[in-house]
Amino acid sequence: MIAELGLAALWLAAALAALQLVSGALGLTRHGETLAGVTRPVAVAQGLLALIAFLCLIYVFAVTDLSVKLVALNSHSMKPLVFKIAGAWGNHEGSMLLWVTVMGMAGGFVALIEKRLPEPTMLATLAGQAFVSLGFYAFLLIASNPFERLSPVPAEGNGLNPLLQDLGLAFHPPTLYLGYVGLSIAFSFAIGALITREVGPAFARAMRPWVLGAWIFLTIGITAGSYWAYYELGWGGWWFWDPVENASLMPWLAATALLHSASVLASRNALRAWTVMLGVVAFSMSMIGTFLVRSGILTSVHAFAVDPERGTFILALLAINIGGALTLFALRASTVTEGERFALVSREGALVFNNVMLSAILGIVLFGTLYPLVAEAMGAKVSVGPPYFNPMSALFAVPMLVVLAIGPLLRWRRDKFARIGKLLVIPALLVVAAGIAVVAIGGVSLLPFLGLALSIGLAWASVLPLRDRNLRRTPLPVWGMVFAHFGIAVALFGMSSESAFTVEKLVAVRTGDVTEVGPWHVKLDSIEPVAGPNWTALEARLLVRYGADGKETRMLPQSRSFWAPPQQTSESALLTRWNGQLYAVLGGEAEDGRWQLRLWWKPFVPLIWIGGLLIALGGLLALAGRVASDVRRIVAKDKIAYRRERQGR
Repeated sequence: MIAELGLAALWLAAALAALQLVSGALGLTRHGETLAGVTRPVAVAQGLLALIAFLCLIYVFAVTDLSVKLVALNSHSMKPLVFKIAGAWGNHEGSMLLWVTVMGMAGGFVALIEKRLPEPTMLATLAGQAFVSLGFYAFLLIASNPFERLSPVPAEGNGLNPLLQDLGLAFHPPTLYLGYVGLSIAFSFAIGALITREVGPAFARAMRPWVLGAWIFLTIGITAGSYWAYYELGWGGWWFWDPVENASLMPWLAATALLHSASVLASRNALRAWTVMLGVVAFSMSMIGTFLVRSGILTSVHAFAVDPERGTFILALLAINIGGALTLFALRASTVTEGERFALVSREGALVFNNVMLSAILGIVLFGTLYPLVAEAMGAKVSVGPPYFNPMSALFAVPMLVVLAIGPLLRWRRDKFARIGKLLVIPALLVVAAGIAVVAIGGVSLLPFLGLALSIGLAWASVLPLRDRNLRRTPLPVWGMVFAHFGIAVALFGMSSESAFTVEKLVAVRTGDVTEVGPWHVKLDSIEPVAGPNWTALEARLLVRYGADGKETRMLPQSRSFWAPPQQTSESALLTRWNGQLYAVLGGEAEDGRWQLRLWWKPFVPLIWIGGLLIALGGLLALAGRVASDVRRIVAKDKIAYRRERQGR
């Protein structure tokens, strides 16, 4: 009964999305005023119905209702409750329902609270959002029904992929989807502004909180996904330029550029065309990522392979939404006025330069991701990996980081480098000193060398905007910028250090044997059998010591065997110090009784994810500051209106 309720709610939500599209579109005409009035309430109702549908799906997973096909294929009764619930979105149909739920709720929230835009622009925005949502509703109801019943009912379900049975990954997809859907709102705002020719500061102020929110969630999602792959897959790496990794990186790159453009348009009335175009591109990258992950053309631990018909459906949605938006931009580009002018040497100029660099990196990643797929479709096998992505991205990332350090120190509209020359002396000296230190250590390749040197200078430069300020009165967006830029420096130092100084060792040892990796002494004390709620494992008990006189500590890597579905996984063990992480993975037993151990010493690797969290924190501070400012502006306007009303009486 719950499954039928969820399906009914999904159909009703789709019907309301169609009504929202029609009422919003006709509301822009001369005779559509009556319909225009229902657009906002319909958007709210649509979001609530989508939420009801998703809650029904969570319920049937939580109680393991095996009469629902999706539950039988992706869950079983012995699985811990948290992973039963996570199973609701750990599959193709559930993840797409999560997508439309978040999109519907976001559209309803916009309809409920957004009062700053002219009503025609708001109607066009809600119509655009409904148009995008309607395509996904059609996809779910026609090709990917999450509530399909199964007969006969099996005695037990297949279970969720054991690699996905992890708390970090349980919340990774929802976090990314919040980012993707935040960009769908930005896309709808851009479409609405183009349709009504209202591309200006008011449009940017309405869009900016959604872009900021999307960017924050994308940052957290990418950071969490990177750390999950690092500790769960047992390969010791944090990024491999996997197409599914790139599918989340590309929207983040576009959103970063969009965030800066929208801020300039909102406060300085410049970069109008940039803002609209990036609003379209950012969501387009989300759509392309959805196609890559959900179409079945990729095989990955976090991609859901499906039949070609579904992939064709998603490709059609992608072509309609992206193609339509780009066509509209081409038709209306001439109506987007230039906005305020600014000099090349100015903060706006620095932002434009970095937008160009981000766009170039986005192009590199997009080409490297799609080229092997196109080549394979033509019968050729091509591999594109770090040897392509790393140097090509660095060509644009290095100058971008230099400008990132300088840009916040420049004035708006027009400035001179001579004015900030003294401020840049210390960062420049730090870069040189760090470079000399790295050369003295030796054995470091060019890219890690540049990363280590630039990260030190950027860290210092990132706090310079706080100079001569009363810190208690410094606006939250300024603090947000400082934290985000400092986080980039921290993450860059961690990436470069891990790449330059990691020590790896693969050994075969017996109980009692001692081996060394970097400054660590590692002893295999014993191998013991252990059991969990839905798995058994062999656990290596390692006694590790940092240096000759360090305190002895225990590490417990495992080789786990799951039974639903049957699969073997490696559970790595991590030991974190202030200067890095020791990473251990247990392999199999050889015929002579020795056990394989894979060990890494990774100096400063935790800084990668600490930096990612600092970047997200910076975005959160900026968002809080912008929201507080908007609330104060609304309250002030209400007070003025109230006073005028009283005076009129």
